[in-house]
Amino acid sequence: MSQQKITFESPSFFKRLKSMLSVDFYRLFHTPLFYIFLAIAAIIPAMLIGMTNMTGPNGEPTQPLFTNVWQAIAADTPIYGFEGIEKYANMNMVFIFGGIMVSIFIGHDYKSGYVKQLFTTHAKKEDYMISKTLACAFAMASMCISYILGAVLAGALTQTSFAVNVGNLIFAVLGKIFMSLGWASLYTFLNVIFRKYFGISIASSFFFGTGILVIGVGAMVGNTPVLNLFLYGSSVFACLSSTAVNALVCLLTSVFWAVVYNAVGSLVLYRSDVY
Repeated sequence: MSQQKITFESPSFFKRLKSMLSVDFYRLFHTPLFYIFLAIAAIIPAMLIGMTNMTGPNGEPTQPLFTNVWQAIAADTPIYGFEGIEKYANMNMVFIFGGIMVSIFIGHDYKSGYVKQLFTTHAKKEDYMISKTLACAFAMASMCISYILGAVLAGALTQTSFAVNVGNLIFAVLGKIFMSLGWASLYTFLNVIFRKYFGISIASSFFFGTGILVIGVGAMVGNTPVLNLFLYGSSVFACLSSTAVNALVCLLTSVFWAVVYNAVGSLVLYRSDVY
């Protein structure tokens, strides 16, 4: 009687990733966290645009924060250095709050013991990094869309101008949404680094999300496109004068840093105690 040799093949990369993504998206859609941050993203532009038509204590009109609804989405031109707080009050704030959301989402993996269970049966650390990055990028892109809806509704209620070059606006919005991938990869990486220190992971996400480092460099060297090599630089490159080139730069920068942060984050997980 012949003996049959039984072999077990490891699932392919795409099958493993599909499995992890299904879990991550299930958790994302079944937690209040996602919907709370969607609401926050919609409220932010509504508050900003609401300040446009405010009056002073004696009824006199105040200096408007925006003269156009779309200025709540992006600046008129790329601004790398500091030129006044109103220049930064736009969709870039989604990436700050998105960082906090990612910290809470990934932090729950370690607090609940999900990571320990996962890596006991699923040894591919890069799958974890990629799955978390894609799920969080989707969440942040959804926040961008929610932000736009909030801005449009607030603009209609306050009768703020909607005048804009539609083509430039589309490329600006696409650029911002493309950046969700790069920012999500950065925040996933930071939360892997500070996985045992939840407070530090949130603080680091907030710090890098504000773009303080790039703003500081921009204040010294000026509005140079060289800063588009960094996530914050490309984020402000998506502006109301955007063209297809701007959107392409955002996409390439976002993908580049996603690859870098996923590779380094996977290496960290392989060489350290993941629990």
